[in-house]
Amino acid sequence: MLRRCALPSARARAASREIIAPMDRMAESRADSLIAVAAERVLILDFGSQFTQLIARRVRESGVYCEIWPCNANPARIRDWAPRAVILSGGPASVHEPGAPRAPAVVFELGVPVLGICYGEQLLCAQLGGEVVASERREFGRAVVNVTAPCALFDGVWPVGTREPVWMSHGDRIIRPPPGFRAVAATETAPFAVIADETRRLYGLQFHPEVAHTPHGAALLYNFTHRVAGMRGGWTMAAFRDAAIARLRVQIGNGRVVCGLSGGVDSSVAAVLIHEAIGEQLSCIFVDHGLLRAGEAEQVVSTFRNQFNIRLVHRDASALFLAALDGVSDPEAKRKTIGRLFIEVFEQEAARLGGADFLAQGTLYPDVIESISPSGGPSVTIKSHHNVGGLPERMHLRLVEPLRELFKDEVRLLGRALSLPETIVGRHPFPGPGLAIRIPGAVTAEKLALLRRADAIFLEEIRAAGLYDAIWQALAVLLPVRTVGVMGDLRSYDQACALRAVTSTDGMTADVYPFDVAFLTKVAGRIVNEVRGINRVVYDVTSKPPATIEWE
Repeated sequence: MLRRCALPSARARAASREIIAPMDRMAESRADSLIAVAAERVLILDFGSQFTQLIARRVRESGVYCEIWPCNANPARIRDWAPRAVILSGGPASVHEPGAPRAPAVVFELGVPVLGICYGEQLLCAQLGGEVVASERREFGRAVVNVTAPCALFDGVWPVGTREPVWMSHGDRIIRPPPGFRAVAATETAPFAVIADETRRLYGLQFHPEVAHTPHGAALLYNFTHRVAGMRGGWTMAAFRDAAIARLRVQIGNGRVVCGLSGGVDSSVAAVLIHEAIGEQLSCIFVDHGLLRAGEAEQVVSTFRNQFNIRLVHRDASALFLAALDGVSDPEAKRKTIGRLFIEVFEQEAARLGGADFLAQGTLYPDVIESISPSGGPSVTIKSHHNVGGLPERMHLRLVEPLRELFKDEVRLLGRALSLPETIVGRHPFPGPGLAIRIPGAVTAEKLALLRRADAIFLEEIRAAGLYDAIWQALAVLLPVRTVGVMGDLRSYDQACALRAVTSTDGMTADVYPFDVAFLTKVAGRIVNEVRGINRVVYDVTSKPPATIEWE
């Protein structure tokens, strides 16, 4: 059993309280946010929109720190956090239906600018004296707004009289705005596509400015935070680093931390950040599950022992994981099997170190979003992540996740701020369950060997072509399909391999990378010629959504 030690102060105990459920952790940690000392911060209240996290991305890109809280957040906590502005997200509900979520009244009592987006705009109307009804004509997808009057949101972006493309997603419509509001833009079916009460600095957008399909949407959000709310936009990854280190010291106190290190961007940045904060109180455990790509286990050990001088335990448990995965074909079952066994092996190694008080993980915001609803919205679970969802009670460890609210590109910036080498910072994302989820169906040592070689060839050719940094993630998948081929004068009946490469900013959405045919032909030729057991190669051209980046 791992030991627990008392922390040195009441503040430290409160900051590092043991967490039972991720939702509780996210809600209760807000008042002690790691950026709570920043004067410029925006509160985003989540009403369940699939785009809420993109609002945060756009706001952060403008240099302003923001957090996403559930729409039913405690009013006292909102007041104590003292945001400089509030954004109300979209959501699937209808404001005129019983039980529809409402914004806390404190939002309109703070005297700060408020921006309602889609459902958020309808809330502004419903709660401030306007009227919203179900529309006979719903608006989903591309639309065009006519800019009918000047507005602070439009300064330098949308001149009066222009027609601008936007992205709509609503079934209700406003028929009467609240007193003090005026319409400043309209569509054919939405006469109040943008409303403004500039005296009280209250604004509503019926469309989604945060998505790429609204070309000038980021500029509208910038105007809200910088022109309307008067923010300067000084939040950077260097500021995040300094504040995170300070918070980690308070949270951990004199405790001991073990970190699950994989050598990927997320866990590497988390490990170095924590090491900056607490030094020798950190021990990293590298559980080698045998599902890594070619040469990666050796690279992890060499990098962290020799370059960073971080205490590292390397446990080769590849035979154990392969035995546990024998006959397991369901992707969720594979993820959960790997997650369960990882915790068991990790616990064994932590006990050999003499125990610990905290477990550090490189959990990112997209992991949280895809696994649970982080902010109270009705998100569905797309796939389980073995590093999300808390720890088994038997481990008696408190959780340290310093990157939990960062997107992947922000983690890369943080890594550079921590002086990590580009070979780590620029590394393509690699899933915790490793190659097991790139082999649909049961995993065997033979399949792993085939996939490792095919994947290595693909990445070698991408690097040789100078394309590695232009691609978000590239991978090979060993398909559970055998195909007929001709190898010389002989018939072959071997497996097929799929290649996938995508471009993305944060992994939430992704587009296929447009290789030319000559490149793909070269890669396919190498794989078929050099990997005995594969006789066909295909290229996956599906975007995310509707597909995920990984196949399982």
